Order: sequence, then C-alpha cells, then structure tokens
Amino acid sequence: MGVLRSTQSLQAEVDELRAALLAGGGHEAAAGWRRSAGRGHADAKRGPGGDAAARAVCVTGGISFVGFAVVDRLLRHGYTVRLALETQEDMDKLREMEMFGEDGRDGVWTVMANVMDPESLHRAFDGCAGVFHTSAFVDPGGMSGYTKHMATLEAQAAERVIEACVRTESIRKCVFTSSLLACVWRQNYPHDRRCPTIIDESCWSDESFCRDNKLWFALGKTAAEKAAWRAARGRDLKLVTICPALVTGPGFRRRNSTASIAYLKGARAMLADGLLATANVETVAEAHVHAYEAMGDNTAGGRYICYDHVVKRPEEFAELERQLGLPGGAAAAQGSDDDRPARFELCKRKLSRLMSSRRRCTYDTYYSVAFD
Repeated sequence: MGVLRSTQSLQAEVDELRAALLAGGGHEAAAGWRRSAGRGHADAKRGPGGDAAARAVCVTGGISFVGFAVVDRLLRHGYTVRLALETQEDMDKLREMEMFGEDGRDGVWTVMANVMDPESLHRAFDGCAGVFHTSAFVDPGGMSGYTKHMATLEAQAAERVIEACVRTESIRKCVFTSSLLACVWRQNYPHDRRCPTIIDESCWSDESFCRDNKLWFALGKTAAEKAAWRAARGRDLKLVTICPALVTGPGFRRRNSTASIAYLKGARAMLADGLLATANVETVAEAHVHAYEAMGDNTAGGRYICYDHVVKRPEEFAELERQLGLPGGAAAAQGSDDDRPARFELCKRKLSRLMSSRRRCTYDTYYSVAFD
C-alpha cells in the first residue's frame, strides 16, 4: 500500500529514485532499467537453460525501497520483471522517473494488482515463473508507521499472495520479504534456560507479546510470514522468506522513513539485548535474488535472517534516530547499561552459507518451518 504524498514529496522521491539508479556509473549503472530502443531484451544475461518464460518474474511493491532494489538487481541478473502496482499514484511515479519506455522495451512490464484481490494477483502472476512479494502496508499519515489493523491486513494479504501463486500454473517459486522483527520479540525469562542465547531462523516472535506491547509492525510481519508458510505447506510451490533487519542505504530517511520508524518501536530494548541490527538495501536485494536462483536446485529453502551490522553502542542508535529525524535521548537512556553483556546473539550463518556456496546443504529443506 502506498503512502499518501504531497506533489512536492512525490517529486523529491522520484528525484532520489532516479539518482539511485544513476549513482556510481552513470548510464551503465542504470542499464538494467533503460536500454537503447533497438536492443530490447537481446543483451539480457541468460541463466543456464533459461528461456524467456523462465526468466520472467513478478514483483509486488516494486517501487518501495526494498522492492526497487530487488527489481534493479533482477534486471542486472538478466531477468524480465513484471511490476505489480497497486495504485495510480505508483504508476504516475514510474512515468515521472522516465527510466524505461513502453512496457517490455527495457525488460520491465507494469500491471495493476491489488494484494487483497486474488483474481487480480492471478492475472498479474500468470506467465511468470516466480514471485517476489515485497509489498507491505504502511500508515498513510506517515506518523504512527503501523497500526493493529494493518497487521491483520498484512497477514490476509500474505495468504492471498501465496494462494494466487499456487493457483497460477506458471509460478513455481516465491521469495517473501518478512522482517527480523518476526524472530526477535519473545517474552524474557531471565532465569529460564529455555530462552535461547542464539537468535536464528528457528526463532519466532511471540504474537501475544507483540500484541500486549503494541508492537504492531512486528506483529504484522510475524503473522504475515506465518500465514504465508501455512498457505504454502503441502502445495506445489517453493517458498523462501527473507528476514532483513532495519533496511538502510542511500536515501532511506526519505524513501523508507515510515517503515523505519515503525521498525524502531521498542528499539531500546533490542539495543540492550543485542538484537538491533541494520541491513543495507543492496545486501537485502542480493539475498532475495540469490535465494531465488538457488531454489531451482533445492539448495535454498526456509527462512533467512539478513543483516550487515549489529548496533551495539547507544551512540550508533542515536545516529539512527538523528538520520530519521526522531527525538534523541537514546544514549542517555542507555548510558547506565553500557557494560552489561547482551542477552542474545543474532546469527546469519544460514544466509552466509547460501551466499558463499551453491553446494547442496541438507540444512535447507522446504516446508520444514515450524512455529506452532
């Protein structure tokens, strides 16, 4: 769902998106989005044995901060991308960007699809080999970031996306964007050894705890991912979920501020427990595409925690607050506990193994995700 924007803020976001494409290499950096008219798809990199249909994917939320990076990465890997847009505003933004011409000319197609409407999703997915579900609900007011109602809607949308994938004959794989917040929020038991020190893909946030503490963004991500796994279980669909930390990168304050503010609710507790982490948007995008490609030979499956950096010092947290324009005070609030060891440790070993090797790994098996 898109955020309601003024004309000025929309133009500023368009300018930043265009700049992101052109940064670090001018026209070559934007080659995935804009090719000369006569070349069409001819220069797209082909995967092993891949024809045009096998290299076609659909991305929901493709103009969001994460979705945009995933689309760019897919194009660089030689895929053709169908963007499932939810609003006319999203379509207008793409036209303003002027980064590609007619549908299909630059490896990108657009189609209108409502994530709450299974029929429109089926039409959007039909003919593609895989789906990247990066779409998410945000607060149109841009202030609270997320509400309890949005958490419910997110879970419903996740189930409908997976059902549409299953229903669409051409779809065999889906990469689902979740969040590290779906792993870290648990009731603390200071003297109970059942609470693990290592937080990895086997850990799930406690929905009751999130609800009681009004952690709506975490609740929505947890409920949505669980809904996706339930809908995919026992079906003819390969599913992988990527659970990124707070997504940062160039322009994240403007382009991802609403989700970032929602993510940071309860951040001081995460900081104290060693669970506050960040992930560069390019790392997140590469994880999505790498997982998708590894699903073909069953070397990827299940959940993947994704982060680059664990925030350990209050000063780092204060800098995040400053970049997002939030009230300060984190450093002072945490000063007395600087030397207290963190209760938990994040682990991304599974993703690191996937990114560094394509060898078959029995750790990665489909439909083995347990959360009940």
